[in-house]
Amino acid sequence: MNIKVSYKAKWQLKDKPQYKWTECKKLINTQTGKEIKRTLKGMIAGYWIGNDFIKLNDLKNKIKLIPKIYCPF
Repeated sequence: MNIKVSYKAKWQLKDKPQYKWTECKKLINTQTGKEIKRTLKGMIAGYWIGNDFIKLNDLKNKIKLIPKIYCPF
């Protein structure tokens, strides 16, 4: 039995565009198709992206909206 789920991506990291946030605030690695869980390092919440821990407070400066693609058809 196979179940497929689709999400609509809204934001992405500026320097690593394969990491995208959905409208329901889930972080997905689009190369592997896996969801990245929010974790704690000490008492600081954030995400492990590759080998780097990025704090939630630092994400404001590192994400951007995904540009809409114009299709004339």
